Amino acid sequence: MIVDILEYVEQMLPLGLVALVVFFLFRPMRQRKLNDLNLSSSGLRELALALFVVFCAGLAALTLFPANLWAYIYDWLFRHRTWNIIWRDRSLLSFYPTWEETVSNFSYLSQIFTPFEEILRALNRRSYWLWFMLLGNIIMFMPIGFFPALLWRRWKCWKSVLLGFCTSVSIEFIQFFIGRSTDIDDVILNTTGAIIGFWMYCLLRTTFPNFTKKFQCQSRGGHYHG
Repeated sequence: MIVDILEYVEQMLPLGLVALVVFFLFRPMRQRKLNDLNLSSSGLRELALALFVVFCAGLAALTLFPANLWAYIYDWLFRHRTWNIIWRDRSLLSFYPTWEETVSNFSYLSQIFTPFEEILRALNRRSYWLWFMLLGNIIMFMPIGFFPALLWRRWKCWKSVLLGFCTSVSIEFIQFFIGRSTDIDDVILNTTGAIIGFWMYCLLRTTFPNFTKKFQCQSRGGHYHG
């Protein structure tokens, strides 16, 4: 399991690192805006915000690109293969399905929109991979429900539900056209993960209320605004 997790983390790294650089490039602009509003953001909040930005970019890298694309790119980067060899062996465009292949997937729409089919299959079979994907779809979206509630004031559970649902639907829609697996059960699991993430924030806030306040923007007069 550790190896599988590390492989997914490896796929998340490229866009995550790019997002981190962009985050720090735009940080002075954000600081000026906060100053204009007479607000300050603590170092702890900035760290959590940076982690959330990196995670969102990593999630995009993991879900919005064809399977094995990043492994192919890593193969070039770390084995120092020339572009001529790469393009002779395989084009990057070959990772994307043709329009004919995409059209053929429309015949599976009824199966794609059948809820709980894949979830029940995972629960009824002793398959490591099915369980890994089931739990992974939940855990992967927990930050979507947790970090916004931690970082922004007056965040409600319904917002985490809506954010998790809309993000998951957008991902599944794009995956349908890039040759990835698309299923309504992924939306159910992802949204569940966002809800659990929000509940984790509520538990943290109840247990350590003063600690969670440190992740909210603070007015220069000493009040927290989020």
